[in-house]
Amino acid sequence: MILFYKFFLYKPIFGTFIYYITINNKTLVWFMSIISVKGLKKYYNGLKAVDGISFEVKKGEIFGFLGPNGAGKTTTIKMLVTLLKPTDGTALVNGFDINKNSYGVRKSIGVVFQEPALDDELTGRENLDFHARMYGMAGKDRDKRIKEVLKKVNLEDKKDILVKYYSGGMKRRLEIARGLMHHPRILFLDEPTLGLDPQTRRSIWSYIKELNKKEGITVFLTTHYMEEADYLCDRIAIIDHGKILVTDEPKKLKNKIGKDVITINCSKPKECAKIFEKKKWIDSVKVHDSNVILGMVDSEKKLPEIIKLVEKNKIKINSLVTRKPTLEDVFLYYTGRKIRDEESSGLKTFKKRFVMRR
Repeated sequence: MILFYKFFLYKPIFGTFIYYITINNKTLVWFMSIISVKGLKKYYNGLKAVDGISFEVKKGEIFGFLGPNGAGKTTTIKMLVTLLKPTDGTALVNGFDINKNSYGVRKSIGVVFQEPALDDELTGRENLDFHARMYGMAGKDRDKRIKEVLKKVNLEDKKDILVKYYSGGMKRRLEIARGLMHHPRILFLDEPTLGLDPQTRRSIWSYIKELNKKEGITVFLTTHYMEEADYLCDRIAIIDHGKILVTDEPKKLKNKIGKDVITINCSKPKECAKIFEKKKWIDSVKVHDSNVILGMVDSEKKLPEIIKLVEKNKIKINSLVTRKPTLEDVFLYYTGRKIRDEESSGLKTFKKRFVMRR
C-alpha cells in the first residue's frame, strides 16, 4: 500500500495549536495540548469560584494547580471531568469538548478526588473490579488489568483485605490504581496527599512520578503544598480567588523573583522598599507586613551596602535573612501574602465550600 503524505500545517484554533496531516486524501488531526481551557467560569450566586481562566496542558507532563483552599482548584477539576457545568467558557480534554461530549471526556480520564470514594466493605480487588465493570471492561481484560495496577501501586499482597483496614496511604494508592484501570490518557489528582504523614506523602510522590515516566500518562494535580508542587510538577499554574496569576516551570518561577531572597524586618517597611525600587541590581521588591522582600543576584556581596542604605535613611533593622527562593516566595510575590495566611482563614474557606456544595 502506497501512502501519500502532505506537509504538516498548524493553525491556532480554540487557543490550541493543532497539527493537520493528510494521508491518502484523508486528513488526520493531532492536538499538541491534551487539555486546552478557554475562558472557563463558574459562579455560585455571585461567588466567582472560577473567574475566566485559560491555560494549556501538554501531553505527558505533570501539570500542577497551586493555591490555597477555596482558590478554585477543585471546581476547575470538576468542570474538566464534566461533573460541573461551566457558567461560561469551555475546554477540550483529549480533543473532546467538555460541554458537548462528556462521554468522550470520561473515557479519556481517571480521577482521584480529595474525599475518599472507596467502598470500605469491599476488598481492594473488589473495588477495582466494580470500577472496571462500570467502564464495561470484559472479564479477562478486567482480571489482567487489576493485577497490573495493583502491582504498580505495590498492593498485590493486600488485594483481598477489606479496605476499611487499609492505612491512609494504602487507600490513596488504591484510588490511584482505580483511576488507572481503564487505561486513561489523563489522570486527575485533587490534593492527592492531603492529610497524609510526610513519609507516606513522599511514597505517593514516587508512585506519581513513576506512573508519569513509565506509562506516559498526563497528570493534572491540585495542591496547596509548596514542596509537593516543586517536586512533582513540570509546570505550575498559581491560582488564587478563581484567577490564574502565572504559569511556568517551578525553576523559572523562582528565578523570576531573583536568584537570592533577602527578607528585611524593619521599623518602616514602605520607606525601606522605596530605597531599593530604583536600584538596578535589585530584581524585585515586595512588602509583606513589616518585612521587605528583595530578589537579587549575589546577595552576599551586596549585604553591607543594603545595611548601609537602610541605616542611612534612619530605619531600624530588626532582622535580616538571606536564602534561595522557594515557591512560597513566588506565591507571596504574586499574591502579597503567604499561602499559610489564607489557610488559616478557616471560616472563609468553610463558607465557600458550603455554598459550592449547595
